[in-house]
Amino acid sequence: MAFQKRKGSPLQNAVRLKTIVSVFAKHGFQDLVQRLKLGRYKGSHRLNHLSMSQRLRMSFEELGPAFVKLGQLLATRPDLIPSEYCREFSRLHNQVKTLPFAEIEPVLENHFGKPVAEVFQSFDREPLAAASIAQVYRAVLKDGDEVVVKVQRPGISKVIRDDLNVLYVLADLLSHYIPEARLYNPEGIVNEFAKSLALETNFIVEANNVRRFAENFADQPNIKIPRVYRKFSGQRVLVMEKLKGTPLSDQKALSQEGIDPEQVMKTGLRCYLKMVFKDGLFHGDLHAGNMFVLPNNEIGLIDFGAVGRLNRKTQVSIANMLMALASEDYDRLAYEYVDLAPYTEFVDADRLAQDLRDLISPYYGLSMRDFNVGKTLMDSTAIAAQYKISLPSELVMFFKSIVAIEGMGRMVANDFDFLSYSLEFASELIQIKYEPSHLFKEFSFVTRDLNTLLSTMPRQLKQLLRAANSPEHVRRVEVTNAKDLRRSLEASANLLFLGLVIGSLIVGASLALSYDSSVYILGIPALSMIGYSTALFLGLLTIFKKGP
Repeated sequence: MAFQKRKGSPLQNAVRLKTIVSVFAKHGFQDLVQRLKLGRYKGSHRLNHLSMSQRLRMSFEELGPAFVKLGQLLATRPDLIPSEYCREFSRLHNQVKTLPFAEIEPVLENHFGKPVAEVFQSFDREPLAAASIAQVYRAVLKDGDEVVVKVQRPGISKVIRDDLNVLYVLADLLSHYIPEARLYNPEGIVNEFAKSLALETNFIVEANNVRRFAENFADQPNIKIPRVYRKFSGQRVLVMEKLKGTPLSDQKALSQEGIDPEQVMKTGLRCYLKMVFKDGLFHGDLHAGNMFVLPNNEIGLIDFGAVGRLNRKTQVSIANMLMALASEDYDRLAYEYVDLAPYTEFVDADRLAQDLRDLISPYYGLSMRDFNVGKTLMDSTAIAAQYKISLPSELVMFFKSIVAIEGMGRMVANDFDFLSYSLEFASELIQIKYEPSHLFKEFSFVTRDLNTLLSTMPRQLKQLLRAANSPEHVRRVEVTNAKDLRRSLEASANLLFLGLVIGSLIVGASLALSYDSSVYILGIPALSMIGYSTALFLGLLTIFKKGP
């Protein structure tokens, strides 16, 4: 289900817009509301002691699921918003009221086209978990298989769609009336949010993600990916195998009989690094609640709604970043950021490298107990943002996942060292890049692109020449600081004109010296003296007008 921008005036969603605006005003943003031309509202003085980021987080909490999800997305993007807001938004959680089964049951019956009792042998009416978009239940199929059933909340798609429409309106107003907001690209943020929600609310996509992970780990007996029952699953309902294990978030998970915590940690880390450096498809929300400890030190993964996809270029860049971090090569780290981001004229790679050095070098040499690689990389994206570097969302998702991995690793060992574990995979990927087979593959791509360029160039050149020779062709050259350039040209033209006049006066006065004159001034013919004096006056006038 795609959530697309709807063009129109704020009146199209007037009721919801009024609610949103009043909530923002209540939390002390009435001045912003007025600047957006959305009316006058009274704010509350009892919140004046709170920071702006705290009040904005409280507003998002009150406004419901879509805004909570937006805040959670922004919490992971220090390259888009100030770090103070990232820290505050990280406190947002899906603390939503559980819906009674009577409201969920119609969604199931509409999906299956029959009563729940005809599909399942048993169905636990108390949810295992409840989030802003879906609730999860235990059930048993008719053949006896134990499953978990993820069901979307009724009407959630409409709520999200309506809120997105209002967010687009607010983004347009921010860009139009608040010039300083344009730096953060409000509409771009809402676009990314809409894409994220479109994937998260389509369980067919999640089911396909599970299938791909299962294929990637088919030869890894110590990694368990739950089976999806595609026959019973659809866009709003997802039925999956129930993992018979304990979530890592449970304090008893690593103290169970027969479980070796260090072996579990290494298995989980190898699993994650394989996703990043070999598969190019990694779990985007790999926290302790989504990782299960199974018998025989096996690991199970759940919740594949958010995944990161990495192409080979980004994989190699990530490997280079980790190796640069380990060797204190800040220039290399800076250039990896520059190469991954879209082109911008604002980047000074040397200054970026210096800022990265100032951020990271104080921690170099410390034990991993005192140095968090994931957090440092997340902080580095905020520095990159100062140079107008817009990093791929997948890269930021990867940095965020490192934070979670390190948190889980420290549950086993306080000095857990993510960097040393990851360097082995990173160096292996770099070696693969320069293997003959890989170089041959890269060369084949270059040859193909060159062949395409050579075959299309004559046609494109012909079109370019036809356009250039057309009497209707207009060449537009955009010059930065055109006003300053025009003033400089005008001043130069004036100086040139005065120079010609002064030169003419001097030449004329000199010619007048050869003629007899009845009037002399200081022994010089009067006409010549007038010419020289006028030239001297204009010359001095030119010098003083030009200034130092």
